[in-house]
Amino acid sequence: MALGVGQRVRCNLAGMMVEGVGFSAAVTDAVGTIVKQTTSDPPTYLVKLLFSFKGVNQVEVPEDRIKPM
Repeated sequence: MALGVGQRVRCNLAGMMVEGVGFSAAVTDAVGTIVKQTTSDPPTYLVKLLFSFKGVNQVEVPEDRIKPM
C-alpha cells in the first residue's frame, strides 16, 4: 500500500494503548492525516487524528491498521 504525507486515512485503533490512553473496540474508523512514516519494517506511520481522544491527537499506527480514504 502506498501511503504519503498529507494523505487522509481511516485508522483502526481498537485495543491500542497510546500515552496511557486505551482505545476501545469501537474505535475502528478514526479519521486522520499521515504526518510521516516512522519505521519501514514493519511500516508504521505517525497519524494526526481529526479528533482528540482524551488529549491524544497523534498516534503511531501500523500500516495494516490504516485504510486510505
